[in-house]
Amino acid sequence: MKIGLLGCDDAPPHLRHLGGTYRDMFRRLLEPHVPGLELAWFELRAGELPAAVDACDAYICTGSRYSVYDDREWIGKLKAFVRTLHETKKLFVGVCFGHQMLAEALGGEVKPADYGWGVGVHEMKVVKPEPWMDPPEEEPKIQYMHSDQVQRLPPDSTVLAQAAHCEVAMFRVGDTMLGIEGHPEFPAAYVEALVNLRKDLIGEARAEEALASLGTPVDDTVVARWIANFLMMER
Repeated sequence: MKIGLLGCDDAPPHLRHLGGTYRDMFRRLLEPHVPGLELAWFELRAGELPAAVDACDAYICTGSRYSVYDDREWIGKLKAFVRTLHETKKLFVGVCFGHQMLAEALGGEVKPADYGWGVGVHEMKVVKPEPWMDPPEEEPKIQYMHSDQVQRLPPDSTVLAQAAHCEVAMFRVGDTMLGIEGHPEFPAAYVEALVNLRKDLIGEARAEEALASLGTPVDDTVVARWIANFLMMER
């Protein structure tokens, strides 16, 4: 399977010893679960987009320090591309910024969260189990790093999981597009470094909470299996 990584940011060079680039992180997450995995990186901030939707079998949209409502040319082009993927029923998984982009591009709304930053390890409660959620897990825990949230869903959406700090932790649009607010690809050491760098933005108390959570075992392998199952299931 050839998966196009729609790169909306990347790990800072001085932190790459903690997990590599975003491409490295997604390869490590998915390779055990996707036979014959091939990852193609598209640097969206530099204007790169697939020449055609069929350039890859599926697409994953990464996280980003930017907001999906920012007025940037590459963000506008990505929104148009996501709409094309939806129209052509191409497989898509959005992670954090990519999750929010899925909502924003298709008619939903994303805004800063009243809760503030969602950081560190949080659990999401599955409210609608689906066949591809195998192995089953009612409350998987993964890393989070976001200040925006999906506030209104686009048409034909189904909420699949909620977190205490985030009402739309995972959702699906139709049968081919999936959004996940958390970061199953982020290693704990990388999140720790980001939290320490962003303490002024996050707030001291919330940052310390997040740092204290990082010793909690996460279910990134379960969520990786879910992503792989979603992309490979028969339709």
